[in-house]
Amino acid sequence: MNEFNFLQSLPAIAPEIGLVITAIVLLALDSGVPFVYAGLPESRRKGLALVTAASLIMTALVSVAVWSPTPETTGLYWGGMIRYDVLALVFKVMILFAGGITALIAVDSEGVGNKGEFYLIMVVSTLGACLISGAADLIMLFVALETTTIPLYVLAGFKRNDNRSSESGMKYFLFGSFASAILLYGLSLLYGFSGQTNLYAIAEYLSSGAFSANAFPVLAALVLILVGFGFKISAVPFHFWTPDVYEGAPTPVTAFLSVASKAGSFALLMRFLLAVFPASVVINGQEIQNFWATLVAALAVVSMTFGNVVALAQRNVKRLLAYSSIAQAGYTLIGLAAVQATATSTGAEAVAAITYYMFMYTFTNLLAFAVIIVFSEATGTEQISDLAGLSRRSPWMALVLTIALLSLAGVPPAAGFFGKFFLFNAAVQANLVWLAIVGVLNSIVALFYYLVIIKVMYVDKGKDEDKPIPISRAYLYVMGVVSVIVVLLGTIGVQPIFDWALQGARALLNV
Repeated sequence: MNEFNFLQSLPAIAPEIGLVITAIVLLALDSGVPFVYAGLPESRRKGLALVTAASLIMTALVSVAVWSPTPETTGLYWGGMIRYDVLALVFKVMILFAGGITALIAVDSEGVGNKGEFYLIMVVSTLGACLISGAADLIMLFVALETTTIPLYVLAGFKRNDNRSSESGMKYFLFGSFASAILLYGLSLLYGFSGQTNLYAIAEYLSSGAFSANAFPVLAALVLILVGFGFKISAVPFHFWTPDVYEGAPTPVTAFLSVASKAGSFALLMRFLLAVFPASVVINGQEIQNFWATLVAALAVVSMTFGNVVALAQRNVKRLLAYSSIAQAGYTLIGLAAVQATATSTGAEAVAAITYYMFMYTFTNLLAFAVIIVFSEATGTEQISDLAGLSRRSPWMALVLTIALLSLAGVPPAAGFFGKFFLFNAAVQANLVWLAIVGVLNSIVALFYYLVIIKVMYVDKGKDEDKPIPISRAYLYVMGVVSVIVVLLGTIGVQPIFDWALQGARALLNV
């Protein structure tokens, strides 16, 4: 651990400092400053979306340009609480972009866009997700997770007069509290075994002679921790909250929690498993890494299969995307299972594959939800059958949603093709060919229900085809820019982003 130096430690939490400043500014603009400023009138509070988006996106860009870690500055900071490396930066950037884009697509959402507290709570959740990305201590890990999820409980039930929103908020809170308790119990067991809270110190103790014949309690703690993480990433069988929360929560909230929470949780899950249970941890002659890798592979198969099969029967587009999200978590777990079964260099490629997949998934899912927000606000429905004739009512919206769906399905030239390719290739390189085959078969199943939506938009006839759907200029710009990003990530942007992710993976694995 580096000797504490305040100025040298600041870059490790620079994005978080920017988010705290953003939260204070939003609070001042919304509520005012006593005796100085009365706050924005409600008619002008939509401007807070622009302030939020500009601040978060600018923080992401400045973090890359000014505060990128180097091999010399990579390490533990703030008493070992934070790991400052490229992988943490990559995930922080995607989370900050997720928050910024969510603010922009929420601006015209009824009951959300003109509420300053919505943007403030979302920024606090973004702060927690950024802290998750670099957490290197059990205390920071749990505090950051709760800083991310507690605001999401509030946002899920944000529309107090909407029964669906209230129900989703309560379900999310109950399931989330239960999962957090299980996770905390597992973490407390690890602390009890080792007397350490730093992830790397725990691994060092578990691999020492003092803990050479106690595999069962460690495996029990590991299972409890994976249950908690399984909830955060919507993996089967810990997915129960996902469909109801996705359907009932305000759509901008659904968009945000589907990407920011998932991205931060995968960043933490990778770091936790590889830091606490590396290949060097052998207890009672058993490599703990083989155990969690097998468990992760099983979760991947079940999540992919269940998510895709149940999605086939969905009639509500938000519920369909919920089960799609469960399946996407399964695909990503393929990469995590591949990390341990490979040589170090190939293991780095598996970590990079997960990072790239989360990067492209963030923009792709937000693009899909942007179209759903505009459509549902204009028509009052989220049923797939009501998308009939969308290509004639709004050709631009139909094209944008098609790009997003093709990317989720893994069809070139959208970003999802290379996302799945990198994951399946990592599995093959790790001698997990069977897992890659299961992933490919599930991708074929998923392609069907994505193509059904496209067919409904372009082929089926709707009853209101003569009524065009108006799109504000802000939404046109957002959907246009994000569409271009999704296509670029599947073409000329693949190599630069994957190389950046690979650099982060090597920093995580110290290779």
